[in-house]
Amino acid sequence: MNALAAVTITNAKDFGRVGLLVGGESAERAVSLDGGADVARSFERSGISHQVFDGAAGLFKAIDGGQISRVFNLMHGPGGEDGAIQGALQLLKIPVTGTGLLGSALTMDKISSKNMLMQHGIPTTEFETVEPGSRQFEHAADRFGYPVFVKPSALGSSIGVSRAENADELAAAIELARRYGEQVLVEPLIAGSEYFAGVLGDKVLPLIRIETPRKFYDYEAKYQSDQTRYFCPCGLDSDLERQLQQQSLTAFNVLQASGWGRVDFILDENNQPWFLEVNTIPGMTDHSLVPQAAEAMGIGFDELVWRILETSL
Repeated sequence: MNALAAVTITNAKDFGRVGLLVGGESAERAVSLDGGADVARSFERSGISHQVFDGAAGLFKAIDGGQISRVFNLMHGPGGEDGAIQGALQLLKIPVTGTGLLGSALTMDKISSKNMLMQHGIPTTEFETVEPGSRQFEHAADRFGYPVFVKPSALGSSIGVSRAENADELAAAIELARRYGEQVLVEPLIAGSEYFAGVLGDKVLPLIRIETPRKFYDYEAKYQSDQTRYFCPCGLDSDLERQLQQQSLTAFNVLQASGWGRVDFILDENNQPWFLEVNTIPGMTDHSLVPQAAEAMGIGFDELVWRILETSL
């Protein structure tokens, strides 16, 4: 079960020297660097002693030299969000923000996380997997019909995700997804609006609803477009929003996530949520959703960064 930090820090010196881990080699590198720059500036404003590391090699060298007390992990994707860095830091007895090894591994693998949600009765879309190297993927379209969504299993930020309207687009979408990993999944379209539930400690932030003129909330809509619209308050009845917040927290807990994160779901025309994924290291750029939701309940960016850092305690 999630919990707020057992100890609340009031003096920045009590954090010690923080290693801010960003970048790395995944396809989400640019997003991580952008968010890391904003977090570093927040550290400076709050007087938090820190050093920025692009990738884990320099971080481990500094830890070996006794220079780092704890880690603020903002390295997205494989290597940073999949349990690898969490396990290594656990062995080194260095505290790190957010979700631990098991939850990181579960949430990073969309196939494993969707299977886990299904086992706990949490609504998520059906899916078909396309085996590495296989050209036999037409059965997914036969089962679901078009359009379908094609995703790499172990990547975020909508990188490698496509919407396919026909067989030719499906083949191209699978080829694109395979650039980011051999495990690919195909899901049916769920008609509805996309919502996002930020989690901080054991609290769910106000829901955000998005609208985009693009076919779906893809990488460009998330990080480059000025036409994406964010609604917070999201416009739902307050009782329904509370119910969806609780369901989001349940999904977060089922996947062993902790500290902070974001739960994404689609709400269909019958107000039925369909949970897409849990992100254990959401973006922290100026377009990012968790900072927007936190701001809506009076938590400014610097306070949010501070409270995320407290999750390492």
